[in-house]
Amino acid sequence: MTVKFESKIIILFLLIGTLFSCTSKKNLIYLQSDGQQIAASVANFEPVLQSDDVVMIVVSAENPEIAAPYNMIQSNSGTLGGQDQLQSYLIDKEGNVDFPMLGKIKLAGLTRLNAIQKMKTLLENHIKEPIVNLRILNFKISVLGEVGRPGIYPIQSERITFLEALSLSGDLSIYGKRKNIMIIREKDGVKTIDKVDITKSDFINSPYYYLAQNDVIYVEPNKTKINSSVFGPNIGIAFSLVSLLITVITLTTR
Repeated sequence: MTVKFESKIIILFLLIGTLFSCTSKKNLIYLQSDGQQIAASVANFEPVLQSDDVVMIVVSAENPEIAAPYNMIQSNSGTLGGQDQLQSYLIDKEGNVDFPMLGKIKLAGLTRLNAIQKMKTLLENHIKEPIVNLRILNFKISVLGEVGRPGIYPIQSERITFLEALSLSGDLSIYGKRKNIMIIREKDGVKTIDKVDITKSDFINSPYYYLAQNDVIYVEPNKTKINSSVFGPNIGIAFSLVSLLITVITLTTR
């Protein structure tokens, strides 16, 4: 075997080795603290109501008959089961709901607790000690990219952390970038795009640790995934064949 041929073989192995080089654990492990204690801020997260949110509002009182006019009932007599349900309310583009007896009430921009307090204040002119229950019915988040199960996920609790969302979607694949995850969020009708690094432990104090309704998470593919897509899915088989060929040539030229 000539020196020139041996040099080509070495260069080939170096190129393939670079392509499949080991990824540092710093690029894979979540919430790394380097032995330092990270104090998490007290979580008082409350979702903020937005236009296009669908909410259920239930008014109660000591005398149910007094509260009844404030609870619209939607008849489902033509559906399977035939059970009536409380009417839901869509927050319109101006941020209002059209509530029975009270008219238009602006709720967009308020937290759930603030919206309840506003409703109670308005109702106190009509009902003694009213009780208001308010819930967002269409709270959902979307997870896309390098995760096990990309998709749209309805959230029942109105409160979910970023890591819980990743868990729902089957976690990041080995090819997902941990240091540059995109979050698309809408506030007051304006969409913003930000990046988060979940390898850092101080991420738990990020404004994106708790997700808002309709947040979209996108996990970009890392360099290894991009390179493998360029060379094709059968690069591993090709590498094995090249190795076998080199071995045969080495043995036959000695």
